[in-house]
Amino acid sequence: MEEAGRAVAAAVHEGIPQGTVLILAGSGANGADALVAARRLHAWGRAVRVLAQPSRHPLHRANWARLEAVGLPAEVLSPSRLEEALRSSPAAAVDGLLGTGFRPPVRPELGELIDLLNAARSRPGANFRVISIDLPSGIEAARATLPETYVQADLTVALGGPKPALIYGPAAHAAGRVQVVGLGIPESWTEVHALAVRPGDREVAGLLPVRFPDAHKGDAGRVWIVGGHPGTVGAPVLAGLGALRAGAGLVTLYSREQGVAALAVNQAPELMARILPDLGELAVDVAAGKRPDALALGMGLGPDAARLAQAALAWKLPTVIDADALQPELRGAGHEQVVWTPHPGEAARMLGVKTGEIVADPLSAARELQRQYGGVVVLKGGPSTVATPAGLLVPRGGHPGMASAGMGDTLCGVIAALLAQGLSAPHAALCGVRLHSRAGELAGAKHGYGLSASDLSAELGAAWQALVNSAAQNCYPEP
Repeated sequence: MEEAGRAVAAAVHEGIPQGTVLILAGSGANGADALVAARRLHAWGRAVRVLAQPSRHPLHRANWARLEAVGLPAEVLSPSRLEEALRSSPAAAVDGLLGTGFRPPVRPELGELIDLLNAARSRPGANFRVISIDLPSGIEAARATLPETYVQADLTVALGGPKPALIYGPAAHAAGRVQVVGLGIPESWTEVHALAVRPGDREVAGLLPVRFPDAHKGDAGRVWIVGGHPGTVGAPVLAGLGALRAGAGLVTLYSREQGVAALAVNQAPELMARILPDLGELAVDVAAGKRPDALALGMGLGPDAARLAQAALAWKLPTVIDADALQPELRGAGHEQVVWTPHPGEAARMLGVKTGEIVADPLSAARELQRQYGGVVVLKGGPSTVATPAGLLVPRGGHPGMASAGMGDTLCGVIAALLAQGLSAPHAALCGVRLHSRAGELAGAKHGYGLSASDLSAELGAAWQALVNSAAQNCYPEP
C-alpha cells in the first residue's frame, strides 16, 4: 500500500507539478492507497486537500491517523464538501473511491459523488484533471462493459499491471491514458496469478522465422487458401495477399468461383488460383501426397464451409479456420496445429451465447472457446486475445482505422504463412496478430484514419522489419 500510494503520488506530481491536489478516498483499500498518496504529496510540499469516507478498514484507519500526525487531517467526504472543493479550482482530483474489489451496482451515495466529479470535469473552462487509482471508480476490473455510473478519468495509474477493463473497450474508454506502475511484486507471483500475458515486441520478434541466404520458395512454405463464394470473391484474395506479404513461398487459392482467379491475377499475379467445381476434390490431392505446409479455410466460403472444414481438420495439417467455417458442429475437432479466428459474433455462434457476453469478457470467452474446440483461438478485437492450451496472451498494438472489411481475411493469411514457415500454432497466432496490428499502425501513420485491408498488407514487410529492429535495440513499448 505504501508503494502504491508513492507511485500514485509520483504520477500526479510529475504530470501535474503545480496546483492543489484534491484527494477523494473511499472506505476500502483503494481509499487507503489514496491517503498514502496524499501524505506523500504533502511531504513533497504540494498543497493537498483530503476528503475521505470513514472506514473500519484497519489500514484505512491507520493512514487517516498518519495524515493527522503530519498536520494534514482528512475531512469527511460528502456531496456538499465535494462541490465546494471542486469550485475552488484544484489542479487535479485523485479518484480513490472504488478499486478492484468493486462489484456493481454503485451505491447511491457514491453515485452522487461520481456524478458531481464528472459534471465538474466536463464543465466549460474546467482545467483540472482526474487521476484514478488502479481503475476508474464504478468500472468492474474483469469486465469490458461500461456501467451506468463511473468516473471518467484523464489518467489511470494501474498498480502492478493493467486490469482487463483497462485494455478492452468500451470500459477502457473511461480510463483515459493508462500508466502502469510496479509494486515490487515478485515476477514469479505475477506469472502465477495473472489472467493473461502481454508479450513485448522483443519477445514476438524472437519467435519470427529466419531464412538462410540460400533459401528458395519451397523452403518458405506452401499455403493453400480455400474460400470464395458469389459476392465474396475478394476474401480469399485478401488472405492470399496477407500470406505472400508474411513470407509464404507459394500461395494457391482454391475456389468454386471464377471471379477469384480473375481478381487474384489483377491484385497479385504471384497468387496461383485453381477453380474446382467441387472443393471436395482437394481431398484427392491430399491423399495423393500433394499437401500444403499450411491451409487457411473459410473466407467467404459459403454454406459448405463446415463440411469442408470437418474434412480438412481430419488431414491434421497446420490449419487456420475462419469466417463461414467457424460453426458449432466443429466443437472438439481441433488439434494442436489448428488456429480458430472468430470475431465476437462468430464466437457467440460457436459458444451458443449472445455477442454481448463475448464483448463483456473476452478473456473468459477466448478461454472457453479454446477449451471446447481445441487448438489455439484468436478472438479478434481491439485488442485481439490469443488462447492457447498454456494460457492467454493479449498482443499489443493496432489502429482504429483497422475497423474495416477484409482485415480478418488478411490476418488469416498472415497466420497461415507463419504456420507454413514452421511456427507452432501458439507462436504463429501471437506473431500473426502482432504483425497484423503493427502493419495497421504503419498504414495508419501513412494513410490516416480510414484503412483498407490492402493498405495493411502493403505494410506487413515494414512491420516485420520494425519488430526485428525493436528487438535489436532492446526497445519495449509502454505497457
